Amino acid sequence: MVADTKLYNTLGIQPSATQDEIKKAYKKAALKHHPDKNKDNPSSAEKFKECSEAYEILSDPEKRKVYDQIGLDAMLNGAREAPPSAGGGNMPGGMPGGFAGGMPGGFGGMPGLGGGTTRSFHFSTSGPGGGTAGFSFSNPQSVFSNFFKQGGAGTGDDDELFAQFMGGSPRGGGGRSRYRDNDVGRRRARTPEVTTIEKPLNLTLEELYSGTKKKMKVKRKTYDDGSGLRKVEDKILDMEIKPGYRAGTKLKFQGVGDQEEGGTQDLHFIVTEKPHELYKREEDNLRMYVDLTLKEALTGWSRTIPTIDGKKFTLSKGGPTGPGYTETYPHQGMPMSKKPTERGDMIVEVKIKFPTSLTGAQKAQLRNIL
Repeated sequence: MVADTKLYNTLGIQPSATQDEIKKAYKKAALKHHPDKNKDNPSSAEKFKECSEAYEILSDPEKRKVYDQIGLDAMLNGAREAPPSAGGGNMPGGMPGGFAGGMPGGFGGMPGLGGGTTRSFHFSTSGPGGGTAGFSFSNPQSVFSNFFKQGGAGTGDDDELFAQFMGGSPRGGGGRSRYRDNDVGRRRARTPEVTTIEKPLNLTLEELYSGTKKKMKVKRKTYDDGSGLRKVEDKILDMEIKPGYRAGTKLKFQGVGDQEEGGTQDLHFIVTEKPHELYKREEDNLRMYVDLTLKEALTGWSRTIPTIDGKKFTLSKGGPTGPGYTETYPHQGMPMSKKPTERGDMIVEVKIKFPTSLTGAQKAQLRNIL
């Protein structure tokens, strides 16, 4: 018979519950009362704390054994031994209740040495000056985080909820805890690599030609130092876009994303080019298309050609001009990012619009002319 059922009652289980039943009960209670899910209900934070404290003790076989023997109050007050049971007696020589010295922070006592003696446990930590302190609980968010990283999320169908609270994948495996782990003798999980989040950075061709500076506001999830709960804060990032950057260029910011168990996420912004009404970029060159009618292609044409930096050229040809004809303007394209004083070329290409239909008389005239 256990000395105290408070922690079992908190999780809604029996003292005979298996470890699997304890995990399932904690998962259900933690998801129900998690503060991130109940921001308008302050009492949920206290219930979340209680169920995390219950799980921290009951999920550890040694702690659970001590709790069953002496109860929660005795553990918190630094009790050194279990109260003698009704069938227990004093050891020979008049030493009551067995040896209760033990080593600080561990479990002492001598098992069953004659005379019906019951086993007693020592559960204490050394406080300042060599005094004795009672058991202290971990931060409830730390308990929840450790449950997640050690595979507890895999005990049911709520994996995505865990991912929402933890800011990561429910299959993400272990990670380094943000809090000190008070568990005795528990093996720590492997620390994962910090994840990198990639986001597009849409820029105009003019911005990529001249270069520009931008301020980007991002929202990031962190932990509150006081409560250990998740919070969202804004962060301003200063970006410098150098002349000549191409699509695919990455602007990297370390440690500015969400705070996770393995550390803080990195953010990479990947340059993308907005479509331009005149130019198509080809590495450091710019290509521009000029539409001609069949008449212009045959008899001659003239166009004003603007450049990316605002200059204008006149391009004309007396005809005939064939399909795919190009004219190249050296050093009128995009700056080269690694050689900013040099530029690519601007290429003007002709497209001829042919009529979709001709009358018989028009066809006859063309035959006579051509």
